[in-house]
Amino acid sequence: MHTQNQFSNNTHALVLNVSSNVRIIIFIICITLCLTPFISPAMALLMGLAIAQFTGHPYLHLNHKATHLLLQISVVGLGFGMNVHSALQAGKEGILFTIASITGALVFGYFTGKWFRIEKKTSYLISSGTAICGGSAIAAISPVIKAQEKQISVALGCVFILNSIALFTFPLIGHYLNLSQTQFGLWCAIAIHDTSSVVGAASKYGSHALEVATTVKLARALWIVPVAFMSSFIFKNESKKISIPYFIGLFILAMIANTYLPAISVISPFFIKIAKAGLTLTLFLIGAGLSRTVLLSVGFRPLLQGILLWIAISATALYAVMHLA
Repeated sequence: MHTQNQFSNNTHALVLNVSSNVRIIIFIICITLCLTPFISPAMALLMGLAIAQFTGHPYLHLNHKATHLLLQISVVGLGFGMNVHSALQAGKEGILFTIASITGALVFGYFTGKWFRIEKKTSYLISSGTAICGGSAIAAISPVIKAQEKQISVALGCVFILNSIALFTFPLIGHYLNLSQTQFGLWCAIAIHDTSSVVGAASKYGSHALEVATTVKLARALWIVPVAFMSSFIFKNESKKISIPYFIGLFILAMIANTYLPAISVISPFFIKIAKAGLTLTLFLIGAGLSRTVLLSVGFRPLLQGILLWIAISATALYAVMHLA
């Protein structure tokens, strides 16, 4: 009997081991596909979601750090495909929209959080992520307000769910309304939370839309710093530890190099190709991190707050770019 039980346990352990190996193989195959030109950002996200629901992410504990680093490197790479003069013009066009939308999102988020009786820090993280740049803003502001892991997970889950929807719906709406590439780029940068989804949606629309969206979104990301300072006073945190997005400086240097150094402009297509593959892989990893546990942990009221904030900022920004841009 003892031998039989031992054999059963050994067999079970072997099955688990094989299952784990299969998961790793499937995961590596998906990563390899994301690095080819055959997989679009939207397809990569869907593939990641399928992995999360059916086989599971074999390296989930590394996912957040990997996506954060990969996104930063990819965004810097996109800088090699942009011109300083056109980027400055796009930045000037987007600054008023940026200030108005960030202020509006934070104020509306405060009131919706009160109405739905959502825990204060969770509500604030969802509002900040919607107002500025999604996961990056949440990651930067959470230590400032001393948010707990559960509060951070709920806010990130909410933002990434809505990002996934935006990646598919925004290009369809843009084409239906015949938005110009400038209009669509501005709208993406204001209304889509995370930089990866902004770039994914804008790249489907056109090269100029991508340039406008990336420039305005990264200028918007700089607002993490003043909002984080403000947060330290609201939540009475005297340490004031603030994570500054230094990679934006590297993005600007890449733009300057591409504009003024002919040798760099010759090899810039190579950097852009790598950057776009990196962003596709980032979206796959984001999707792979949205397991059923993450989706269920968000809860109805925080998700409803996130949806209302997102609809409000999307509709207002769409009206503004159609009539004012």
